[in-house]
Formats: sequence, structure tokens, C-alpha cells
Amino acid sequence: MNFKIYLLVLLTTSAFAQKIQKKIPADLIVTNAKIYTVNKDFEVTQALAVKDGKILEVGTNSVILKRFSSPKTINATGKYIYPGFFDAHAHFYSYGLNLQRVDLRGTKSFDEVIAKIVAFQKENNLDYIQGRGWDQNDWTVKEFPNKEQLDKLFPNTPVAITRIDGHALLANSKALQMAGITPKTKVEGGEIEVKNGQLTGIVIDNPMELVYNSIPKPSREIQIKALQDAEKVMFDYGLTTINEAGLERETIDLINELQEENKLDINIYAMVMASKENVDYYTQLGIYKTDKLNVRSFKFMGDGALGSRGACLHQPYSDKPKHFGALLSPIKDIRVIARQIADSDFQMNTHAIGDSTNSVLLKIYKDVLADKPNRRWKIEHAQIMQEQDFEYFKLGIIPSVQPTHATSDMYWAQDRVGKERIKNAYAYKKILNHAGLIALGTDFPIEEVNPMYTFYAAVARKDLKNYPEGGFQPENALTREETLKGMTIWAAYSNFEETEKGSLEPGKWADFTIFDVDIMTMDIDAVPYVKPVNTFIKGKQVK
Repeated sequence: MNFKIYLLVLLTTSAFAQKIQKKIPADLIVTNAKIYTVNKDFEVTQALAVKDGKILEVGTNSVILKRFSSPKTINATGKYIYPGFFDAHAHFYSYGLNLQRVDLRGTKSFDEVIAKIVAFQKENNLDYIQGRGWDQNDWTVKEFPNKEQLDKLFPNTPVAITRIDGHALLANSKALQMAGITPKTKVEGGEIEVKNGQLTGIVIDNPMELVYNSIPKPSREIQIKALQDAEKVMFDYGLTTINEAGLERETIDLINELQEENKLDINIYAMVMASKENVDYYTQLGIYKTDKLNVRSFKFMGDGALGSRGACLHQPYSDKPKHFGALLSPIKDIRVIARQIADSDFQMNTHAIGDSTNSVLLKIYKDVLADKPNRRWKIEHAQIMQEQDFEYFKLGIIPSVQPTHATSDMYWAQDRVGKERIKNAYAYKKILNHAGLIALGTDFPIEEVNPMYTFYAAVARKDLKNYPEGGFQPENALTREETLKGMTIWAAYSNFEETEKGSLEPGKWADFTIFDVDIMTMDIDAVPYVKPVNTFIKGKQVK
């Protein structure tokens, strides 16, 4: 009898031990957090488990700890977790290169621009001086500068400094000479400014390529450093996926190479610049996708920028009579390339600022996609709209906008378009109401990288000085939930990546950020000044 009791106890103990051992092994467990899953019900929970870079489960502390075991457990001690942020429209590679060049953002006069260039060159002694970030709208004299001072200071060294929006540059005589630009040079889709028969040094939109093509290419070492330096900044801000708005094949290949060698961890959704050569090559190659890189879209340039009056408008600029801006390509050519892309599996993402450009592109999208559902083509910026054109977004066309553009441009945008057209400018809530979703980004380096600036501008519609009181056109503010979705799951959907990223759900990549404050409930005016404590990408801590 004693033997039977012993055997029963032994079997019961063994079964209990097996139950304990049957916990599912994980690589990482995070507990005691407030986790915004951003799933379809926008559920908030406490803990998650990760294995092989993907989420095994999210749930309460008790459920996760009961089901999973891990050699690494993080007690979040009440901190707040969000899905890794997307920037749905940015220039990652250019930003990295800019880190190697003179930074002209925030300059308050052309004299300050000159001073920065002189100091930078004294320190670096470059053969070709490049910089970016000046904005004449921030100066007392709100006019384009000219090359006179650059010619005096650097008669034998080429200098090319790009305006903050990337749609105008100032070049000195040496740089213009290298580019083969003379007062008689003509290029469609832009302007080479000439006054009194002389070049001023200002080059707008398409002719800028003449300057860029004459600049010696950065070395491979500089390119790699640019990408890796940019990645570090992204992780510091909690960004885990970047929609790279315009790359050439060689840069995409370099990014892929670095990612495969585990020298670059950032997720890149690459928009290929829509040159004929690139469109021919990639439509024949087909979609290229890895765990870190997604190449399935083309970036097409519809027009220029509002700040440099290159955006194409239906009616003249309010502050420059008889000037309409311009499309960068003839409509018939746009239609041809759109049709070619529509006949492939690729997405077309078009830069469209002016109301005329938006009208043209939305109509073309509708026509070429008439029998092609769920293509998710995007309008990048959708900045100035005509009332009747909002309806196009009900067709599955996705708006990809940048909230900080509204708060950067609000000081002068009405001067450009007048008090009537401004009502349908930067109209993000109105666009969302028609589209059903909206992807949010920054367009950095035109704007700052910080996604918290995006969040604040979308919700508060104010600048960092809390101006204007009540917000700029507050009727177009987004809610905090809409904004978070625009920075996560909606951006992922716009990339065809909603089944793998954008929310914290089982089977998706463990891309998430940990904050010590809750951006969903805290004072909105304090949001721009918070940064994540930690950033994880595929379960790996990168900050």
C-alpha cells in the first residue's frame, strides 16, 4: 500500500514538473508596462513575450509569466510601450549625408548662412562645399539670396547650398561653371534665375540636377558612415521603419548589403526614383523584399514646393501675380509612366503640393487604377487641395502627409495662396475623413527627425512656442489615437506591411519603444520634449 502511495506521489510530482517545464521558451519578456498594442480594438495591456525577433504573445503579467520563460526579463516598472514608429515620408540617406555637411537649418539671415559656411570650411577644408537647410522665409529680408558673397569668399571652390525644402539651391560661380550652367541654359520643369542678364546663383527644381550631377560622388566610406550615422539618430527617437522617399539603385543595393551583413538594422521601405531607367529595371525585376528592406514603390515628382513657389497652382500665386508654379513633367508623360507602373505590382507615390498637381495626379490615379483594386498608391504631401478633389481619397488612394509642414509653413502659406485656398491646405482631418486612414511622416531633413514633433503638430497644430493659441486651423487637428495610428499601423498598411509591423500583436516583428511618460494622456504641450528610454527592433535593443 505504501508503495502505491509512493508511486502515485511520484507520478503526480513528475506530471507537475513536466507542466512547469512546458513553459514556452522566449528570448525576451517585458512585464509591468502599459502597452498600447494599436490592434484593431486599440487594446492596452501589460506584458509581451518575444522569440526570434517576433512577438509570441501580449497580455497581462500573469498570463505572460505563466505561459513563457526567458533568460531575459525586463520589468518596465510602469513605463509605456508603443509600436516602433514609422516615418512615412523621409530622406534617410540624404539626412545621413547632411550630417557630413554644413547644417544651415534655423539660420535667421543670409549673413548667418555665410558665417556657418566659412566656419565649416575652415574646419574641414573640402574641395566642394555642400550644405542644406536655409529658408529665406525665416529671414528679415524674405527674398532669395544671390551668389555674390560666395563668389568673393570662394572664387576657386565650388559651393552649392540647398534650400530647406530641397526644391531650390544657391550655387556660386565655380559650381555653376562645373555644372555647365550659363544665362542661356534652359531646362523644363524649373528655373535658372537670371537678372539683368546675369546668373544670380538660384536654381529651382529640375535644373538642380545639373549641379548635383557635377558634384563628385561621396566615397563608399562616406556613404556607409552616412547611413549608419542616420540610423543612430532614428533609434534615439524611437523610429524603427523609414519610408525612404526617393533612392537610386546603387544606394538601395548598398543598404541591402549592409543589412545582410548586420551592419544596418533599420527597416527601410524604399521608394525608387521614377526615372525611365529605374522603372524599366524594377518593374522587370519585380518586388524585392527582405526582413529589413522592402522595394515595391516608385517616387514620382509632380511639382516643386510652396516656399520656393514651385508648387503648381490652378490660379496664380497670391503674392506673385501671373506665376502658377509648374508641373515637373508634361501630363502625357505622367500618364505614360503611371500606366507602366499600374501594369506592374509596384506602387506609385507622387510628390504633390499644389492644388493643380493634386488634381492632375488624383485623376490619373483614378483612370489607370480603374480595374486594379487595393493598389494603395499614395499622394505624398497632398498639401493644397481643391474642394472637389478630396473625394478621390475614397477610392483607396492613400494620403501621406507631414504635420510639421503645417506648423512650419503657417506663418507665410496664406501669403502664397490667399485666404480662400488656405482653407483646404494642410487639411489633414478632412483628408482622413475621406480616406479612412492617413500615413504620417516628417520629410526630414526638411523638417526635424523627432516623431514627437509630428505627434504634437498633428494634435495641437502649434509650433514649439505654443503658437498660435488654439492651433493653426484646429478643425484639421487629429486625435491622439488617429495620430498614433498614422505613425504606426496606418503607415504600415500604406506599405503593405500591416501583417508584420505597425502594431504589437502575435506574429509581428517586435519593434517597439519604451517611454517613461504617456504621450496619449500627458499635457500635449509637453510632448515635443520627451524621448524614448529604449528602442527595440526585432526584439533587439538598439537604444
